[in-house]
Amino acid sequence: MHTTYQTNRMIMKILKPGQEDLVLEFYERNKHFLEPLEATRPEQFYTPKFQRSNLVCEYNSFVKLKYMRYWMFLPEDPYHPLGCVSFSNFLKGAFSSCMVGYKLDERACHHGYMYEALSCLLPELSQTCHVRRIEAMVLPDNTASVRLLERLHFIREGYLHSFAQINGEWRDHFLYTYLQQ
Repeated sequence: MHTTYQTNRMIMKILKPGQEDLVLEFYERNKHFLEPLEATRPEQFYTPKFQRSNLVCEYNSFVKLKYMRYWMFLPEDPYHPLGCVSFSNFLKGAFSSCMVGYKLDERACHHGYMYEALSCLLPELSQTCHVRRIEAMVLPDNTASVRLLERLHFIREGYLHSFAQINGEWRDHFLYTYLQQ
């Protein structure tokens, strides 16, 4: 995988330590929007030190092709991320799979940015990392995400009871799968 990809409207790139201010600004700007949909964050999450440490771990994991987070930017605004796409939990051999996760700035929703990003990254990941199965877990009431996955030809495979603790509460999820042919 490359560190940078470009689509018609965006640049997607792996951020390095030293760019934690971009990440922190994204999370602070979207705190009220994202927190209800995610795991409870540690107290120090909204600090430059935490975000720098996270970027160090993420970059080292990217080099080993174990974890990837691509931050999305408009070319005319390279200092305010639109969101990110991450790939994690890579399994090799007979399983040949990973998980995808994503988040978007509240102001960037419903403009097709995530569809554009995933349309670029999913086939690239499948081919470059030899991943056949990409799984996504989504809250059943997240209709925008459900529509996105179905538009990208993910198949709903199941219902996961009490799958993840979101904002302090155990929540059910749908399991969706993208299969590379």
